Amino acid sequence: MGVVDKTGVRALADKGEPLVLELGCGDRKRAPQSIGIDVRDLPGVDLVGNAEDALRTLPDGCARLVTSSHFMEHVGDARCLLAEMARVVRPGGRVEITVPHFSNPYFYSDPTHERFYGLYTLSYWVHDPLLRRTVPHYEAPLPFTLRAADLGFRSPKAFPIRRRLKRPVQWLVNATRGTREFYEENLCWLLPCYEIHFVLERD
Repeated sequence: MGVVDKTGVRALADKGEPLVLELGCGDRKRAPQSIGIDVRDLPGVDLVGNAEDALRTLPDGCARLVTSSHFMEHVGDARCLLAEMARVVRPGGRVEITVPHFSNPYFYSDPTHERFYGLYTLSYWVHDPLLRRTVPHYEAPLPFTLRAADLGFRSPKAFPIRRRLKRPVQWLVNATRGTREFYEENLCWLLPCYEIHFVLERD
């Protein structure tokens, strides 16, 4: 399937406008001004098609920000998609990715989920001056630097008391780099984490 440009995104990119791209936006974009990319032709989608194919239609360095929320876990070759993000994001620009944590019990219920994510997952693919535990690069790192990896604790809206109880837990776990790493190594199966929010800066 090809990529359908519903709102003239490519023409806008060719003019040098700094784009904000939202991958896997579904029918409701998190930021109204962003360019929505999704494989489904829904009202909020500007580029219809596979995310990697859609990015390939855009020029180098055209975006200042690429975001995705609960999308990358559906992507089989996430490193390849990140490489395409690196091409379209200008130096100093950012990529913000939110994905389920591997201890999230709801992760296993969705048969479309293809990849697990933990604190160190992106560290295998990008420069990581943030976390203390170092992991190897099996391929040359992509031109990103990891700037944040925060753990999110929440429950579905159907359980408001649980949601409130998890707020102080989130604050405590994210208090330092060390508390995040200690939590994931020792406590994540006792108190599962809901999601991770990564911030990457383009080198």
